[in-house]
Amino acid sequence: MSQLYDMRMQIEACIKSSGLDAMEVKGKIGLRSGKLLAFITPTTPDDPAAVAKLKAAAKEVLNLNL
Repeated sequence: MSQLYDMRMQIEACIKSSGLDAMEVKGKIGLRSGKLLAFITPTTPDDPAAVAKLKAAAKEVLNLNL
């Protein structure tokens, strides 16, 4: 699996456990990172810039350190 996919799974678990509106939070993360979570699959290649943007978006929206 890719690092991006692992991060997606962690983000989704955080959203589920927090009780926040999943569509809203995923939308905010997608807008901030430039990558929609739904399009990140286990075979998505890791791009250092995309990883950094997704980490920053998760921190900003969920206060989640990945």
